[in-house]
Amino acid sequence: MTIDKKTAFLKTSSLNIACFDIIISGGGLSGSLMALSLADLKKADGNLLSIAIVEAIKPAFTEHNSTNSKSTNNATRLFDDRVLALSHGSASYLKKIGVWQYLSSEACAIEKIDISDQGNYGKARLEAQEHGVSALGYVIEMALIGKAQLKVLANKNNVSWFTPDCITDINWHVNDKRHDQSSDQKNVNKNKIEVKLDSGQSIQASLLLACDGANSPCRQLAGINTSHSDYQQVALIANVATKKSHNNKAFERFTEFGPLAMLPLSRLRGEQSGESRCSLVWTMSPEQSKEILALNDNEFKQKLELAFGSWLGAIIQVGKRDVYPLVLLQAQQQTYHRMALVGNASHTIHPIAGQGFNLGLRDVQQMSALVEKALNEGTDTDIGSFTLLNEYAQKRQQDQKQVIELTDSLVTLFANDLLPLVTGRNVGLKVMNYLSPLKSTLVNKLMGY
Repeated sequence: MTIDKKTAFLKTSSLNIACFDIIISGGGLSGSLMALSLADLKKADGNLLSIAIVEAIKPAFTEHNSTNSKSTNNATRLFDDRVLALSHGSASYLKKIGVWQYLSSEACAIEKIDISDQGNYGKARLEAQEHGVSALGYVIEMALIGKAQLKVLANKNNVSWFTPDCITDINWHVNDKRHDQSSDQKNVNKNKIEVKLDSGQSIQASLLLACDGANSPCRQLAGINTSHSDYQQVALIANVATKKSHNNKAFERFTEFGPLAMLPLSRLRGEQSGESRCSLVWTMSPEQSKEILALNDNEFKQKLELAFGSWLGAIIQVGKRDVYPLVLLQAQQQTYHRMALVGNASHTIHPIAGQGFNLGLRDVQQMSALVEKALNEGTDTDIGSFTLLNEYAQKRQQDQKQVIELTDSLVTLFANDLLPLVTGRNVGLKVMNYLSPLKSTLVNKLMGY
C-alpha cells in the first residue's frame, strides 16, 4: 500500500509513531528486492512481517492502488536506462520470489562469452553448455527489472510505502522513559530504533535496512566511513545495432581505451532478421570520453568498429550515449545498531565483470535467509539483534572481498599497456581457455555461485 502523510497516522501508536518490524530505506532495485524477499515471511504468531519502505521518488503502481494518477511516469525515474547482466544465480532467485515471470520474455540469454585483447593473441571462450546450464546469465534493462519488482510488490498488503519522503534522522536508542508510555510500551521500544522523516513523521522498527545507494543517508547518519578509490575512468553506455546477429553471445574486449563489453539484447518487434541489438559498456578515461561524445554517429560507428573489430559486422545504428564515472566504494563496516547496509550502500564496484547488481542481490538473499532463520527459532526472536547482524556481516565478507578483488585486479591488468602485463594477460587468457578447473572457477563466480 502507499502511505501518504494523512493515512500513515492510521497505523500509529498514541504518540503518532507508526510501528513496523522492518524499515527499508530506498525503494529502488535493492530496496524493492529486499522488501519482496521479506514480504512472505511470517512471525511466530502467524502474521506476516510488517515492512515500511521510505523512498524519495514516488513510484507508480497499478492504477487501483496508486494515490496519484499523475505518478505513472515516475516508476522509471527510480531506475536509470542502463542494462544489467544478471548472473544465472540472480535469475534463479528472481524466479523464486515471483519476479522472473515478468522478465523472461524480455531478457536475452548469454549462452557464450568471448574474451579477447585488441591487437594480441590472447582469447578465451566460455560456453553455457560446457557447464551444464542453458545460459550463463541474462541481459535486461534495469528499468524492466524495477517495474517487475514494483508490480509484484503492489500486491503485498503488509508492505507500506512512505513516499515521497526521506530519512532525516535516526534515534538508535529509543527513549523508553517517556511519561505517557505504559510499561509494555517501554519494554517494546528498547528493542527498536526510531526513524524521523522529512515529512515530520516518525516510524519505529526492530531492524533498519539501508538500501539507499552509494550516497546512503543511513550510512552517513550512522557515521560509517568508506574507502573510496577513483579509477579515473568512466563507462560510456549506448545501445547499438550490428549487421550480424549476436546469437546470444557476449563479448568482453580489452581495447587501447579500456575494457569494452558488448552484451546481447533481445530483439525488438519488427527488427529485421540478421541484425541485432547490443548494449555497449565501454570503459575509458574522462578525457577520451569527451572526444568520443563529440563525434557524430557515423564517426562514432567507425571508432567503435575499429576498437571492437568485425565480430558482429558493421555497426549500423547507435542510440543515446551516456557517461558514468567509475569508483570503488566500500563501507568499512556492514552493520550498525539495528541496521545493515545492502547493495550499493555497502559497495559500489567497477562494471568490468558485470557483478555489481548480482553482488547486491546476494546481500539481499543473505539478509532474507537470516531473518527467516531467526523467525523460525521462536517467539522471542529479535530480528535486529547484534547476533543476526554480526552473522550477516561475516557471511557477506568473503563473497564481497572475492568479487571486489576480481574486478579490481582485472581493471589493473587490462588497463595497463606495460609489455610484461600485456604478455602475462594474454598467456593467462590462453591458459584459462584450455585449463578446465581454472575456467570452471571463473564461470561459477560469474554465474553467482
